[in-house]
Amino acid sequence: MNYFQLRPGGGRGRVTSILFLAGFVLVPSIGFAQGNFGPLTVGAGMRTFFTHEQVDKGGDSDRFALDSIRLYINGSVTGKVKFMFNTEYNSSDSRVNILDAVARLEFHPKFNIWAGRLLPPSDRANLAGPYYNSHWGVYSDGIQNGHPFIFQGRDDGVAYWGDFGKVKLSAGAFDGGTATGRPEVIGAFRAQIHFWDKEEGYYLNSTYYGSKQLLTLGAATQVQGGRTATTVDFLLERKLANAGVITVESEYSNYNRLGGYDARFAKSQGAYGLLAYVLPKPVGPGKIQLLGKFSKADFTHGGTALNYNQKTTEFNVNYLFKEFNGRVMTFFRKADYSRGKPTSWAAGLGLQIQI
Repeated sequence: MNYFQLRPGGGRGRVTSILFLAGFVLVPSIGFAQGNFGPLTVGAGMRTFFTHEQVDKGGDSDRFALDSIRLYINGSVTGKVKFMFNTEYNSSDSRVNILDAVARLEFHPKFNIWAGRLLPPSDRANLAGPYYNSHWGVYSDGIQNGHPFIFQGRDDGVAYWGDFGKVKLSAGAFDGGTATGRPEVIGAFRAQIHFWDKEEGYYLNSTYYGSKQLLTLGAATQVQGGRTATTVDFLLERKLANAGVITVESEYSNYNRLGGYDARFAKSQGAYGLLAYVLPKPVGPGKIQLLGKFSKADFTHGGTALNYNQKTTEFNVNYLFKEFNGRVMTFFRKADYSRGKPTSWAAGLGLQIQI
């Protein structure tokens, strides 16, 4: 399992900034003290981009942004008791936040307990995070990961997960007050069936670039006080005889008074389809991936606000010189709204690096 599939948490202010800087200062000395700290791995990730955006009747803009910087730390207390701590600088608020802080009690493939701050059982897009999704414009379609969270998909709580051959199950209880402002605990559940190869571990990818042959169906729901957020996701990936890789991904979501992308509307539902193809012949040190995605989300039950829908189209041409650890992603994304918001499109170039 790759434990670097992550998304930010909700640390605040000066204390978390000091912790983040201390992590970089201490890393060199840790390598000389592994006998005291146990097996320890340290990594980092970065996403940065340039984009040109055009908004109908709103003009255009050009922007360079340091989208994300992450520090990953994983260590073992014993062979079955482990710890994960990850931080992220996020450009939306220019702060360093706690991404994951998880005590991992991994007693058996069928019995694992994670506690602390982590991704609750939810859709594949959330369990993969932006670094391990196929496309650049993840979480912009009104569908993917509309579940409530403290920050970037995480919440404080405890989760069980287990691998049962072709079936993966997870369930957990999470703090509702910080995620939704309501006092009830959020219950979270996910079931996943692998018809071909298995996916080990708790966090997931949205592609494996051909290292796995996948035909997988997953369903997740979160419940709080009678409110629900439910998703069904599908992933097919196969390496072809010519060494090309085809990926088909889709999801249906139904946010019923819990989560969603527009707080004015009690309900929203929608679906997307994604098709990607990695060309078989290398170009220099990497390969080229062509990708297209289309989605439609409907927002309803808004009281005096009028119902509307959002249609999102995205195209990527990605250069994969080290897969998730090194990829350049060119993207075009257009969002059309039936009412209330202006149509917009954006085109740009993104870079993702991980060590």
